[in-house]
Amino acid sequence: MQNRKIGLLILALFTTSIAFGQSEALKVVVNNLAFYKQKNDLKFLANAKKSADSLVVTKSDSADLEKNVYRIIINSSILYTDSLNQLQQPEPFLDQTAELYNKFAGKGKIYKYQAEMDYAKRCLTNVYIRRGFASAKANDFVKAVAYFQKAKAYSPTYKPVNAYIAYASNKMGNLQEAAKYYNNLVNTDSTRTDYIEAASAIYKAIGDTAKALQILKRGRRILPNDKQLLHDEANIYSNKRDYKALEPLLIPLIDNNATNADITFVAANCYDHLNQYDKAESLYLRAIELNGAAYDPVYNLGLLYLKKSTFNNNDDKNITSAILWLEKANEMAPGDKNCLKLLQLAYAKTGNQSQLDRVNNTLQQ
Repeated sequence: MQNRKIGLLILALFTTSIAFGQSEALKVVVNNLAFYKQKNDLKFLANAKKSADSLVVTKSDSADLEKNVYRIIINSSILYTDSLNQLQQPEPFLDQTAELYNKFAGKGKIYKYQAEMDYAKRCLTNVYIRRGFASAKANDFVKAVAYFQKAKAYSPTYKPVNAYIAYASNKMGNLQEAAKYYNNLVNTDSTRTDYIEAASAIYKAIGDTAKALQILKRGRRILPNDKQLLHDEANIYSNKRDYKALEPLLIPLIDNNATNADITFVAANCYDHLNQYDKAESLYLRAIELNGAAYDPVYNLGLLYLKKSTFNNNDDKNITSAILWLEKANEMAPGDKNCLKLLQLAYAKTGNQSQLDRVNNTLQQ
């Protein structure tokens, strides 16, 4: 299908161009292109190339704009369609075609062939990207970056190539270069979630958390309903223990992850540090309900009740709840000294000497 499309396109370029139509010497080339359209056989592209090349003999021919535009179009078409190199073109064929394109792209009268040159440029872009992908697949990211850079030189406004350069740069460990290209991608109103995530991750990897946050916030302004970006921003605040900044994100975060025990625990822990104990208690219980094997919400809930008992003059209800949950935490992780010390404190407050001795002996052991 691709070959048929390109056959129609190159034939249209040649048969509708006034300049081309006036040249008798190039009729063989045009005829071969017509046969390629009809038969979809690469040999006609090869014949067209042979005919076009045969017209360039003298120094004057080498400078002839019309003849060389034909060569550029045919060569770039072969590169684009013959991805398996069935025509057995030499290894430098791509570079030679690019050099030929560059030589004539700046000529004064090239504007007459703007459509043809634009077509060749698109073909070259595609081929360099294809080779970049092949190099990346072979884990040769240095070569991949070089190919993608060449593609970008021919199509600087084609945004996805920035993502390819950023990806390959990241894989080869050049994080600063990767960050630069991802940054170009996210600074548009048509950016994508995966670009924002990748850019944020790169900046976090190089230690620039502020820039990572800036990118995530911009991404959430553009994509306000994106759950992953919300999660990524919340995760940064949680890791920084910036609970004030995290608080406004908690309600949408919980709503989007109602059955996620880890996120429920993060929200509970945030409210706990903000001294909003009723909300924290409710969410700790919910986290335990969602994942009964998780230690942290059990331990934190015991600690929460112990704190509440202190605020309420060691009331029996809260200290009893504290002991209940701390004992459960101790069963889950018998070697956790922090939990044992909290139990030691709780039993000392209740005057339960036998349990206090048991905990003391365990701590000494």
